[in-house]
Parts: sequence; C-alpha cells; structure tokens
Amino acid sequence: MNAIRDIPREKLTGSLRRSAVKKNVAAIHVSGKLTLLQRKLSNVLLLNAYDDLLSKPSHRIDARALSVMIGYNSNDMATLKTSLRGLAETVAEWDMLDERGRREWGVSALLSYAKLKDGVCEYAYSPALAEKLHDPKVFALINLNIQRRFTSGHALALYENCYRFVRTGSTGWWPIELFRRLMGVDGSSYYETFKHLNAKVIKPAVTEINRTSNIIVAPEFRRRGRAVEEIRFRIRENPQLAMFEIDDAEGVRDSGVYARLVALGVGDRLARQWIAEHGEAHVAEKLSYVEARDGVASPLRYLSAALREDYAMPGRPGSRSGARPGAGQGGDLPGEAPEQGTIAEPVSPEALAEAEAAERERRLRVARLRRVRETAAARSPTQRDADRKLFAASLHDPLDAEHFREHGWGSSLNARAILRFWEELEPGLFEAIDA
Repeated sequence: MNAIRDIPREKLTGSLRRSAVKKNVAAIHVSGKLTLLQRKLSNVLLLNAYDDLLSKPSHRIDARALSVMIGYNSNDMATLKTSLRGLAETVAEWDMLDERGRREWGVSALLSYAKLKDGVCEYAYSPALAEKLHDPKVFALINLNIQRRFTSGHALALYENCYRFVRTGSTGWWPIELFRRLMGVDGSSYYETFKHLNAKVIKPAVTEINRTSNIIVAPEFRRRGRAVEEIRFRIRENPQLAMFEIDDAEGVRDSGVYARLVALGVGDRLARQWIAEHGEAHVAEKLSYVEARDGVASPLRYLSAALREDYAMPGRPGSRSGARPGAGQGGDLPGEAPEQGTIAEPVSPEALAEAEAAERERRLRVARLRRVRETAAARSPTQRDADRKLFAASLHDPLDAEHFREHGWGSSLNARAILRFWEELEPGLFEAIDA
C-alpha cells in the first residue's frame, strides 16, 4: 500500500519533491490478504485524503464515482461495503527509527471507520497512521494511471513496496518471511516452498511490473545452503517512462483554451500545435476576437487568419485590426473579396435570424463547456479522475469513447452528453451562463 497521486513528479511542490530516500528509515507492513480491488480502493481513498490527512479527522468522496473508478459496477454497493469492511479489518504495522534513532513500533487498522450515506463514502484513519501515511519518506506518490494497468494483486503489492526505493536503486534485503507477508501469502503451506513462491508470485509479479509500470525490477536472493533466506529487488526507471507519465489533468488537453478550440471544431493535433506555437494567452485572445465577430461563416478559417496575421480588437496597439466581413466581402476573412465574375447573394432575414440563433447556441455551448473545464480543474485529482471514469462508463459507442479518451471534457463529439452529465452532477452549474 502506497500513497499515490495522479500528478507527475515534476509538478510536486514542497516536501513532496524530496529527491530520494537515502536509506530505509521506515517501513509499514500490511497484514491480511487484500484483493486487487481492495488494494486499489485503499490507494484511491488515501490519495483522496492525502492533502488533508493531518488537518481533517475524516474524509469524503462520492460513492458511485469511487466504485466506477476502482472498477466496480457503480450500483454495486454490496461489493463496496465488503471491500471497506475488509480495509477496516486489516492491520497496518510499522517498526521504524525516528530522526534521533529511537525505535518506534505501532499497529493500526487501515481505516478507523467507513460509512456510506446519501451516496457519499465517509472514512477516517487513526491519527497515528495518518501521520505515517503523510510522510513522503514512508510512502512514495504513485500515479493512478499506472495503478489501473495492474491485473494482479501480487504485482501491485510488489510495485508499491518497490517504487518508494526507485531513487536508491534497491529495496534492501527482506527476510523471506516478511516478503510472504507483504505479498499476502503468509500462512499458506503451499507458498512455504520457495519453488512455488518463485513460480506463482515472484516471477509473474516481476513480469507484470516490468511490462506495465514505470519501473524495472529484478530479484536477487541470499541463500543459506540451498534455502533462500532473503530477497531484495534491484530497481531502475523504465526507459519508456514518458509514456506512463502522461497526465491530461495537467496537460494541454485539460486547458480551457484547448476546450474552446475543440468546441470551435479545431482538431486535436492542430489545437495542441497552435497552443505550443503561440502560447495559451495569445490563442485565447484570438478566440475571443473571433467569438466577438458576428456573421462569420467559418470561425475556424477566420481564427487561422487571426493567429497568422495577429488580428486584434480595435484599440490594442502593435497588431492588425481585422475588418468585419460583410457586404462586398464574400469571404470569411477580413479583406477577402468574392471571386471575380460572381455576385454576393443577398441574405434573407430568415436565414440571417437562423444564423444568429445558431451562433448564439454555439457561444452558449462554448461557455458551458468552458465552465465544465473550469469546474473539473478545481476538483481534487482523485475526484477529477472519478468524474472522467464515471462519464466514460456511460459511453456505449466505441467512437464516442475513443474521442473522450483523446479529448476529455473538450470532446466536441460528446458535447451534449458532457453537458447533460455535468448538469446532473452539479445542479445549477450553468445557471449564471444561461441567465
């Protein structure tokens, strides 16, 4: 069990950016046999509470979103109750040295209590355990995106116990009895035989970690005669680390400017290219410029010209002020004349009214989606992830699901469904926009 947080390490601040644990100054061992889902649940609950571990006696998270996030059916409260009960019945034990070299031993249930009421899961840790869980020397912060990839409880347990030593390069030597406890197979006569332990636990777990995660581990053994007495794991970063460190919650795709571009019809690659080339502030300014122009038949083409030619609202020095396309300018771009030999057709009042209504609806949709992005960004990392998983579970069309995976809350293909989802999730969210 490790503290985890769905943010890249370079985004951490303060004490969480300590470069390395120079020695094994602390160890917390979890007795009992947690299932894979229980272990994931434990990690997500800890992530959700992490920032407030020392300041709040209890913590809350939406139960339905939590179930979906961990992999339960969102309506399967019985399974969630069983897993919470298991965490409350599981013991965490620590035996460590403090800064003065004094030994401290302690024991605590993983959760001091948990309850479900009105669709909310409320839970708490004992004060002593909360203090240990909050200490980055004891627990490394790992990424939920990586946790989701694990299919084996043994592999996830080994990963958690290895990852905090990635900076030191080795776990240090563990007695084989302790390793069995960490893997939850102590008390099994079958796994008392090292041949079985190695074949069924160690080798498969190492294979999954090396294939699935951002670290590479390699076991080493100490023997007395022919018997293996101790085990340690050499650890190094996976050379494909970058592919596991993608974090949309902090990236371009979760920016408000990106959402506005996608809502306008800009493709993913072009949107990211424009933001990278011009910067978010510049692109936002040009978007506002285009959104303020009435009667633009192709806002996307207009925006491209505005970025290229640096069109700006009248009054801003140092840039070109674009002319509003109108009569005698058949194109969408400032100063673009109709082709020779053609005559601009007059626009009927009905068509103009229809175009204006469509433009108002587009602006309203853009404003609502912008509000969604702002609201989502203001939530905790755990809740943001839960929101995305809960919405993704409602998408049955593979194309819709893939587009949402790629674009998140900026998915224009799912705009209507996204707005319905957030209206239900946050009643009144759009009242100020719609007024």
